[in-house]
Amino acid sequence: MILAHINNFAHVPSTLAMFFDEGGTVGFSPLQLWSNMGNLARAVVILLFVMSIWSLAVIIDRALYFSAARKQSREFAPKVAGALKDGRLDEAIKVADRCKKSHLAEVVTAGLQEFRSFGSGGAITQEQVESSQRALERSEAIVHAKLKRGLGGLATIGSTAPFIGLFGTVVGILNAFQQIATQKTSGIGAVAGGISEALVTTAFGLLVAIPAVMTFNYFTGKVEAFDVEMDNSSSELVDYFIKQSHR
Repeated sequence: MILAHINNFAHVPSTLAMFFDEGGTVGFSPLQLWSNMGNLARAVVILLFVMSIWSLAVIIDRALYFSAARKQSREFAPKVAGALKDGRLDEAIKVADRCKKSHLAEVVTAGLQEFRSFGSGGAITQEQVESSQRALERSEAIVHAKLKRGLGGLATIGSTAPFIGLFGTVVGILNAFQQIATQKTSGIGAVAGGISEALVTTAFGLLVAIPAVMTFNYFTGKVEAFDVEMDNSSSELVDYFIKQSHR
C-alpha cells in the first residue's frame, strides 16, 4: 500500500508539468509581461510611470528647497539679531536681502520694510507697529504657500496610485477569465498573462504610492516646523517694534 502511494506521488510532477504547459509557455520577463498586457493595462502602467516621475521631481525639488532654507536661515538669524540689537535697521534689511531662500529672511524683510516705510524720524506710533505686524502675517501666508508647493500633488499621487493599480488588477483578472472562456482551457498558461498583468499593475501602484506618502508626511512635518519658526520670528520682531516705541 505504501508503494502505491509512492507511485501516485511520482505522477504529480508530470501532472503539474502538463497543467503548466497547457495553453502555452508561461513567461515572466518584463518584455513578455508587457506583450501580454492589453491596451488599457498598458495605459495604467504608463500613467503610473508618469506619476512616479512627477513624484520624484517634487521630492527632489522640495528636498533642495528645504535644505537651502534651513541653511540660510541658520546664517541669517544671528546676523539680523545683532543688527537689530545695535539699532541698524538698514543693515538688517541688507542681511535679509542676501538670504533669498530663507523663509525667516523673507518674513522678517517684509516686516522691516513696512516698519521703515513710516520713516525713521519721530516717535514710533501704534499704527506703525500694527501695520508692520500685518505685513509679517501676509508674508507668512505667502511663504507658507511656497513651502507647500507641490505637496498637494504628492498627496494626490500617494492616495490615488494604489487605486489606479487596483484598476489595472481588475482589468488583468477580467482578461484572464476572458482567455479561459475563449481558449476553453483551465491550464495556468491560459491565464498567466492576465494574472501577471494584474500583479504588475498592483505592485507598480504600491511602488509609486508608498514613497509619495512617506515623503509627503516628512515634508509636511518640515513645513509645520518652518511655520513655528516664522511665527516665533514674527512675534520677536513685533516685540522689538513695541520696545522701540516705548523708548
